[in-house]
Amino acid sequence: MFLEISGIRKSYGEGESRVEVLKGINAGIEKGEFCVLLGASGSGKSTLLNIIGGIDSADEGYIAINGEKTKDMSEKALTLYRRKHLGYIFQMYNLIPNLNIKENIEVGAYLSDNPLDVDDLLRSLGLYEHRHKLPNQLSGGQQQRTAIGRAVVKNPDILLCDEPTGALDYNTSKEILTLISDLNQKYGSTVVMVTHNDAIKLMADRVIKLRDGTIRKDYLNESKLTAQELDW
Repeated sequence: MFLEISGIRKSYGEGESRVEVLKGINAGIEKGEFCVLLGASGSGKSTLLNIIGGIDSADEGYIAINGEKTKDMSEKALTLYRRKHLGYIFQMYNLIPNLNIKENIEVGAYLSDNPLDVDDLLRSLGLYEHRHKLPNQLSGGQQQRTAIGRAVVKNPDILLCDEPTGALDYNTSKEILTLISDLNQKYGSTVVMVTHNDAIKLMADRVIKLRDGTIRKDYLNESKLTAQELDW
């Protein structure tokens, strides 16, 4: 098992205001899988994603990636691990406004020992002709492509996506989902995507459905659809 999620519990608050967000999560994701974490707002899916990514820590249980438990790492080792092995794509693009598109993606490349070729990736992203523009000269979809490029250029083992199409319109969302799927197949990164959009589960290899901090369903798709075939 490439990504092992074992007995994860997480609470916030103290005393009577204490809320248990994750209630003993157990799951496994194989290398190269496209996994969707599905659930309504408040189901615990983003908290779980943040624990997988080492952004947040669990109260109990552990995350192991390729046999390495993140909770056993020092802060320095965990920072290095995140830098080398994980790519993050958020709903907000978080681009550096005074760097052009190519430079924004190169920021990710500097964090990696084994980065992808930036010009090749720019072409895959459909951004090559825009590479000298600043972020504010691009559409929302193009800015999200740039943010994806910055995450993918590191050649990460795991690509963590938190509602990556949440701020985008229908057609642009499908373009971004197609792009993430293509990158998953081309570069072999394991993808873990949080979404509340039920339709997106149809393009995943594995679907993990959360409700009230527990896993209600965990299954493999028998027949996947492409992003372009989705409808919502």
